Amino acid sequence: MSLETGPALQFADAQGRPHEHRLDPAERVSIGRSPDATIALLEDSSVSRLHAMIEWVETHWTVVDDGLSRNGTFVNGERITGRRPLHPGDKIRIGDRVLTFCDASRPAGRTTSVTGEIPTRSSLTDAQLRVLVALCRPCKRGSGYAVPASNQQIADELVVSIETVKTHLRGLFAKFGLDQNPHPNKRALLVERAMLSGVVTDRNL
Repeated sequence: MSLETGPALQFADAQGRPHEHRLDPAERVSIGRSPDATIALLEDSSVSRLHAMIEWVETHWTVVDDGLSRNGTFVNGERITGRRPLHPGDKIRIGDRVLTFCDASRPAGRTTSVTGEIPTRSSLTDAQLRVLVALCRPCKRGSGYAVPASNQQIADELVVSIETVKTHLRGLFAKFGLDQNPHPNKRALLVERAMLSGVVTDRNL
């Protein structure tokens, strides 16, 4: 099976035969045990009828499991929560099946550097996660031109001091690779990265 430039999912069926599904930004790819799924994994009882989705979001292909599955979706061995950006070579495990995300148009080896920039929920402290969720709350999907919560709004919601909020935000900027970023609105970038990566999802808000 040859892969030209452009994104695709490569996987083997239950008999070990190779398959490739080419990805189109206009298509939302459903993966599950339902025969109506774009990629139907009919033989695996550990796969939910609608298990996960593959979607194009602005600049990245992403895998989404926002509570869709019973047994979880894993990327490179780590269970995801919500949305996770995909990079060439990423291994997506759904039940007993492994799908490899391939994209010859993007440079290989990007996964390591991005993983270093975007943490997971488990790598944040409980306090950092609470501050991050409060920061993102006004920006729930469909909120139009909402801006991130102010330090005062976060402090009021969490009943902490503004200085405490600032301290946790500094830690979050560092963990998301934004501490050296000169962008005038790092808070909006932090929200964007948190929600694109699935660290914060609409369900949390």
